[in-house]
Amino acid sequence: MNKRLNLALEKATQTKALVLRQGAINETARVFRELFPDERAVVIADKTTFAVAGKAVDAMLHQEGISVDAPVILDYPDMHAEWKYVELLDEVFSKSNAIPIAVGSGTINDLTKLSSYHNNRHYMVVATAASMDGYVAFGASITKDGCKTTFPCTAPIAVVADIDIISKAPADMTASGYADLFAKVPAGADWIIADAIGIEPIDPVPFAIAQDGLHDALSNPEGDREGRPEEISKLMEGLLLGGFAMQAYPKSSRPASGADHQFSHLLNMQHYVMPNGKAPSHGFQVALGTLASLFFYRELLNADIEKLDTEACVREWPDLEVQEQEAIRMFHGTDFPMLGATEVKAKYVDREGLRRELTTFKSKWPETRRRLERQIIPVEEAMQRLRLVGAPTLPEDIGLSRQRMRDSILLAQKIRRRYTILDLGLRMCMLDKWTDALFGREGIWEIKRPPINH
Repeated sequence: MNKRLNLALEKATQTKALVLRQGAINETARVFRELFPDERAVVIADKTTFAVAGKAVDAMLHQEGISVDAPVILDYPDMHAEWKYVELLDEVFSKSNAIPIAVGSGTINDLTKLSSYHNNRHYMVVATAASMDGYVAFGASITKDGCKTTFPCTAPIAVVADIDIISKAPADMTASGYADLFAKVPAGADWIIADAIGIEPIDPVPFAIAQDGLHDALSNPEGDREGRPEEISKLMEGLLLGGFAMQAYPKSSRPASGADHQFSHLLNMQHYVMPNGKAPSHGFQVALGTLASLFFYRELLNADIEKLDTEACVREWPDLEVQEQEAIRMFHGTDFPMLGATEVKAKYVDREGLRRELTTFKSKWPETRRRLERQIIPVEEAMQRLRLVGAPTLPEDIGLSRQRMRDSILLAQKIRRRYTILDLGLRMCMLDKWTDALFGREGIWEIKRPPINH
């Protein structure tokens, strides 16, 4: 492994072993025996991933003399990470002390992760696609009672990622992972502005784990689309590093997500499905949030921050009660009517606090601008790369109207207390202007108005 992965494993609080290379699946039994001597194993997979890798893993374990329970193959049509499957695995695990080996990607990993945690045991994963950054992240994203929620639980103790297998995954899964990795670009910028203002100082180790090598990992979307092993290896490494960065920063998922992910969280909370009745993948949702964030960063970098009228922004800043009432109105009739008010209160500052924030930001702008310019990939370039890899670049690519995407801007700002470009824009009285530009004639998602007949 390279230095970045070695550092990540050294700083990881939960994952102890990683094999990332071509032919890595052949190391599965060895890794299991080293971490779980004298323990039983059980393969968890779906019908597809069992055929791709699970059957081979099960056979290898038998050949190495490891005691193995019968594989658990979740063969259900249109299966997602839903609570009923967690309960199913809970029942299986309650009857055996076998160590689970999750063979799959997002759904299988999250279901196994949460059920293993429920049953107080470690697990390991054999990855089958570079589709998301959650392999070694703490927490599992599961739909319960119609609402997608991230449940706290520990990451796998080991990951086996065979590039030969991952390179053959469906192109849409690879595109989803590429988009999820691209989100680390604006997420890093969000942490830079939060650091500049003094709201959440950058922790250099997890920041470096997530960001070092990121631009290189995103440099060849066509190679990723074609499944070239050398490119898939870089993509998978980048996704794993995002999860390791979160292990190194146990406070939150800040190293790997910012405003980009808030759009995805909002769609999940709204139970959004495309016209075909299916929810778009996490990465495809995040792709649109990433582009919106990068557009806003373009506007920020083009703004004359030194001439920002701080006192005008302070005068226009609503007090907490007004902001809470606005949030309650905006989320009225949803499954989470008080969420906006709760998150607005958590990150609220009074007018004097806002004055200090904006004054600090202005004074640090020359340095912050340089940091952002090194971090940001221009939105036009991002659109081109996402298009080449096969990820969405327009709201309608996932069946979403541009008006609904526009309406999501303020809603997304209110569902998380994490400070992002959305919060900075709002506090500088620029978010409305940026949104108008995003959906206007100079924007990337122009909403064309019907002509006026005289």
